[in-house]
Amino acid sequence: MTHHSDQRAYFFKIDITIKKIRNALQKRLLDAGFDLTVDQWVLIDHIYRQKGICQNELAELTFKDPPTVTRIVDLLQKKGLVERGPVEGDRRKFRLSLTKSGKGIYQKAFPIVAEIRRKGWGDLSEADYQHFVRIMDSIYQNFTDPKAV
Repeated sequence: MTHHSDQRAYFFKIDITIKKIRNALQKRLLDAGFDLTVDQWVLIDHIYRQKGICQNELAELTFKDPPTVTRIVDLLQKKGLVERGPVEGDRRKFRLSLTKSGKGIYQKAFPIVAEIRRKGWGDLSEADYQHFVRIMDSIYQNFTDPKAV
């Protein structure tokens, strides 16, 4: 016997919603004159909030594979927004930080990101947010459980 929930295409809903949000944010960043992709912004945001983060930690936090993170960090370094510093005792690892320029970009771009978040959330309430987080955490846990996949 199949349950009604077996036929709910929640994955599709999540996927198309994420794409809509990413597209809206990308458009706003470009319209505001930022030479940044959403993926570049995500890394800048994490590096800003976790000073001295290593690339492998960044990859785990952003659910991106290490080569992708390396490629994006290389680009951000070329743009003069991110710098790599040594990790004591491990020559293969680097601590990442934003340059003065990178911090400036973060300060100018963050209000645009916040505006997109507000637009997306609309007039949903705090209780709606709590339900949303609980539901998304539950779905996430269903795939995190060792027996899940």
